Amino acid sequence: MSAAFKAWISFYIPLFLPLLFSISNAVHPIPLNGTCHDSCGTIPVKFPFGTGFGCGHPEFARYVRCNSATLEFSTGTGIYTITSIDYPSNTLIVTDPLMSSCSSMQNSGSFSLDRASPFSLTGDNIFVLLGCSTTSPVFDPNEDLCDKGSVSRVCRGLYSCKGVSGIGLPQNAPISTCCVYESPIQLAGYALDLPKLQCSSYTSVYNFGGNEGDPMKWKFGISLQYNGSYYSNICKDCETSGGLCGFAGLDQSFACICRNGMNTSTSCFGQGDTLSGTWGSKIQTRFSFAGLVLLWLVLSL
Repeated sequence: MSAAFKAWISFYIPLFLPLLFSISNAVHPIPLNGTCHDSCGTIPVKFPFGTGFGCGHPEFARYVRCNSATLEFSTGTGIYTITSIDYPSNTLIVTDPLMSSCSSMQNSGSFSLDRASPFSLTGDNIFVLLGCSTTSPVFDPNEDLCDKGSVSRVCRGLYSCKGVSGIGLPQNAPISTCCVYESPIQLAGYALDLPKLQCSSYTSVYNFGGNEGDPMKWKFGISLQYNGSYYSNICKDCETSGGLCGFAGLDQSFACICRNGMNTSTSCFGQGDTLSGTWGSKIQTRFSFAGLVLLWLVLSL
């Protein structure tokens, strides 16, 4: 090896090595956590939701997850089933297993919605408190918590159901123990504390099913609006490439979860601007091998 070539190697190799290692690190794939899917049971799961930790947007991961083919919504008062999601309108319906309906009424727990969560109640909900004590604060004339215009129509309909026997009331009982509850907080945060309100049960009607006179056709559940502003161009590129949007690392940075079992920080192989999957691994190996060869040349000088 000539002295001139040795001098060239000695000068340029230190300049190339950092670049080679940085390229190698840039295409290094993130291991897939194996829990992200595009459906949970019969419900399609799209961003910002995910089926497990690391899937979807981190702001939603603590509230929504897939458990044994059931999509669940969690709050401070319990875990509820998500029965449907309407992505164009950014709404979803959740049901409380202890919430009453016309066919079955029972003592209920409470329901709350975290004020800091990306969810809020929609205007479709009609909350109804059932089997309330006559001393309940909802009947305080100074508070005006019951919608008196809806009490007759909604309460009479529910009290006509055979299910009222489940809370110790006869069918067609007086509606004086029923309240169509007007929450003072509708947009951000919600708390329905039944022990405090001295009521046995609650229900929520989000749709009358085209027949307000037949409570058996009413649709029971809680309609929620979610913040849809988290969708970004990088997530759109990921989905276009066949991947699922998620997050990784302690900083919860964006991760595109690819079908080939690897993740990237942008999009999946063949559809994005960066390398991923099998080709990314091969190129990384080639760069690493080239770096080792060049390092060997330097050490052999």
